[in-house]
Amino acid sequence: MADGFAPLAFTPEVEAATLPLWRKVSRRVTPIEWRLHAPLIAAINDLKVRKNAVILAHNYMTPEIFHGVGDFVGDSLGLAKEAARSDAAIIVQAGVHFMAETSKILSPEKKVLIPDLRAGCSLASSITGADVRLIKQRYPGVPVVTYVNTSADVKAESDVCCTSANAVQVVEWAAREWGTDRVVLIPDEFLARNVARQTAIRIIAWQGRCEVHERFDAGDMSELRAAYPNAEILAHPECPPEVIEASDFTGSTAAMTDYVMTRKPKQVVLITECSMADNVACDAPETEFVRPCNLCPHMKRISLENIYEALLHDRYEVTVDEAVAARARLAVQRMVDMPPPAVPARYDLVKARHHVDVELI
Repeated sequence: MADGFAPLAFTPEVEAATLPLWRKVSRRVTPIEWRLHAPLIAAINDLKVRKNAVILAHNYMTPEIFHGVGDFVGDSLGLAKEAARSDAAIIVQAGVHFMAETSKILSPEKKVLIPDLRAGCSLASSITGADVRLIKQRYPGVPVVTYVNTSADVKAESDVCCTSANAVQVVEWAAREWGTDRVVLIPDEFLARNVARQTAIRIIAWQGRCEVHERFDAGDMSELRAAYPNAEILAHPECPPEVIEASDFTGSTAAMTDYVMTRKPKQVVLITECSMADNVACDAPETEFVRPCNLCPHMKRISLENIYEALLHDRYEVTVDEAVAARARLAVQRMVDMPPPAVPARYDLVKARHHVDVELI
């Protein structure tokens, strides 16, 4: 429990109110854990109604948050877009700080709260707005495509944003719009390398990495194949290229979820943050999930306790300077205005198309 937090009681009323949620997560949450979670879930869901608030729960949240209190669930950009469309006055970001900033950029009139100010991101912290300004000086006339997993300051210095699902589409759009065969794609080095394999556009990359995904390697994949020969392996494009090469499917968290729900594999491995497997498993009971568990320490700073405290006290409001937000909004909006990719990112179908390296800054 958080310091000074008084546990709430597991009453018959709480048990009845949360029973449908318990049935959904019971394969991933123990009964003892549920007796602690359920009173908080009931209290949070009551507070949301009274305060006209919504909770955005990222795919990497634990099941009691994702399924118990999340009003909108999914990837970071999808969450921010849903929040902008809602009538809520308050947004609670069950995720990390750059996600809360993106929500504020797209919903400037709403109050955005983050339950723990220490919930950062190794990838987002790998680059600053000042770095982007220097990049643009070094590569004049070359468009800068920035992954949404970045701070508002970085987005404000960028030409257009992308997600892991539409990075190829955005890179090729930027090259056409700027009339160039080179594009800067920052900050994730592995996403840039994996995009470079799918396009003839020359990619200039930054050496940023996600501390969760960079830990997976080819040896992990070989061990998984040997131990689970019938499992289908799905990898996130922030993984190293050798991991992508050894996977059956590669795509964003949304694409991986769609893959499982549509194809219904008997056994699957998700090469990403391990709470995602728990969350998808709650909706796919017919699939067995093998869990090579790499946890994100930043995501795990978010708990039911500090979500409750954030809502109760309007604690830890996230603000973005309006001048920065306006410029960042342009980069995000350019991406939002593009049509969705025709198909989910399927690196497995195009691995051999291009074998070019990226230029590292």
